[in-house]
Amino acid sequence: MSFTQHEISGLVFRTADGLCAAGGAVHAFSTRLGGASGGMWASLNLGVTRGDDPGAVEENYRRIRSAMGGDPAGPLVKTSQVHGDVIRAVGPEGPFAGLHDREPECDGLITDVPGVTLAVYSADCIPVLLYDPVRRVIAAVHAGWRGTALAIAGRAAARMVSDYGSSPGDIRAAIGPGIGPCCFETHGEVPAAMEETYGPAAAPFLRPLSGGKFRVDLEGLNALALTRAGVDPARIDTDGDCTMCLPEKYWSHRRLGDRRGSMAALIQLL
Repeated sequence: MSFTQHEISGLVFRTADGLCAAGGAVHAFSTRLGGASGGMWASLNLGVTRGDDPGAVEENYRRIRSAMGGDPAGPLVKTSQVHGDVIRAVGPEGPFAGLHDREPECDGLITDVPGVTLAVYSADCIPVLLYDPVRRVIAAVHAGWRGTALAIAGRAAARMVSDYGSSPGDIRAAIGPGIGPCCFETHGEVPAAMEETYGPAAAPFLRPLSGGKFRVDLEGLNALALTRAGVDPARIDTDGDCTMCLPEKYWSHRRLGDRRGSMAALIQLL
């Protein structure tokens, strides 16, 4: 399965073909193109803590939520990301019920409530969206290298099974744009963390370089985490765009540092 790029009124976003084909939910992986932000955030910045004008960010969310085809006025739950493996449920009751424009501290969100948009940020880290069209459950996950080493994508799929009654074989997954193995160069702590979690299966995703450095395939490792949780590999879409390679299209923390905006991956049950 693959991804499709869309442009609506100048706003550019990407969708996973497998999630679209399942029906019953809408989603989007944003780029940096087609928003209302100016200056160093130009133009589609979805990060609310980057220093951008709050009105511009609100307009950016309105545009992306409208473009992806869901309810742009329903509850929007985002994340205050800590590079861990905490996944918080959003339901009709409890501390995250009906939250709009709030950011619980976590790196993953999960819900079975129609009309609620879940969103996670990225700017090189790997965004992952999950959808079970049978039990009608969605999840959004932010997987940096630490989250990948904690197998957060697989944990989200496992939560869909344990808490919502999903069958692993019914879950569709989409691994969005992030820093690719072409650019993610690191020292030995990252491969060591992956090997601790995935064992010898991590080896194909870790490429040794000279000087004790490695290139790491985070997208591939997240797909591995999902398959270990029982998700059918044929139902995992991987985008393959490298955010660092394409600065005209994506925000990249490694390339720009703190002088940047943020992308978001969003998903909503209809």
